[in-house]
Amino acid sequence: MATTSVDRDALPTTQLRLSSGNGPISRTVLKAPLRDALPSEIPIIDISGAFGPSIEDRKHVAGVIREAATNNGFFYIKNHGIPSEVTDTACSVLLEFFRQPREIKDRANIKQSKYFNGYKPPRSQRINPFESIDVRETFSWTYDPRYDPSVPDPAAIPPHVARYLRCEDFYWEATANLPHFKEAIIRYWRSCLAVARVLVRSFALSLDLPEDFFADKFTYPDAALALNYYPPLLPASNEEEEEVSIGSHTDFQLFTMLWQDDNGGLQVLNRQGQWINAKPIPGTFVVNIADYMQRITNDRYVSTVHRAQNYSGKERISMPFFFGFNLDESCGVLDSCVAEGEERKYEEMSCEEWVQRRARAMYRGEK
Repeated sequence: MATTSVDRDALPTTQLRLSSGNGPISRTVLKAPLRDALPSEIPIIDISGAFGPSIEDRKHVAGVIREAATNNGFFYIKNHGIPSEVTDTACSVLLEFFRQPREIKDRANIKQSKYFNGYKPPRSQRINPFESIDVRETFSWTYDPRYDPSVPDPAAIPPHVARYLRCEDFYWEATANLPHFKEAIIRYWRSCLAVARVLVRSFALSLDLPEDFFADKFTYPDAALALNYYPPLLPASNEEEEEVSIGSHTDFQLFTMLWQDDNGGLQVLNRQGQWINAKPIPGTFVVNIADYMQRITNDRYVSTVHRAQNYSGKERISMPFFFGFNLDESCGVLDSCVAEGEERKYEEMSCEEWVQRRARAMYRGEK
């Protein structure tokens, strides 16, 4: 039976390098066998109480989230209200898209985008410049207020906010040969967006803040999809570089919600420096803390390194939904996260500046 008791001194280690918003960083990794995460490491949280009328129920959910966010920064959520039909249909249309010939998929190629929207073909991504090229294909889409039910009139969005929106249409036109593709993807995005807006209120409570503390900061959020197709990896020989489906990294903004199919492959670097599997659990999403959340909580909440390796022998779909404040917003370290005698570790930085800093570090592949 797997346990968390690892004798760090008895195991050899290696250094994992990865890019960050503050330049290259490293993590010490134990050369220990990959194992499944224990419930104490990645707990399953019932968030049904977050949707209810009882403030006590909402505070209970917030308290459990706080425990997970200060531990490994990863947790599962169940009873989130997103029907399996929504996730299954989105997965199905993605398989339809990715199984098409390359020349058809290239109609939606990212080269046509100003904002990294659209289709990213094989061998075009390397999220960690110190590891192999990512063995994946991706369809990406950024926040578009035209599809946000909470925005009655996108034309009325203030100019200082609208200048940060990254709306395009070419990828929908390029996928029109798949009749249900756009409908299924937008329905999935909207479902995630609704849950994310509830989770932000839970995070505020978890930080001893009023539920609506962040309300003005996510009216037009940085809410994006990166829908991934992972072909199966072949085991590397001793002479070959180990391949990754997606390289070791942390996420940019506040948090990520991930639906994954049954094939598995998501791995999390725990606090002891050991890789552990975040196995698929039916009916759940995986949620992880991202960098901006770690900054504003003064490192109280942990943005944890993770990666994926698809050794299932089957094609794998994962559908991460990334959520952050409006790109025109900024937030400094929260007062509730600075104890008496402590200092703020980070200066206030706008969300746009932080995201651009992270993106530059990743796309230029600095070493």
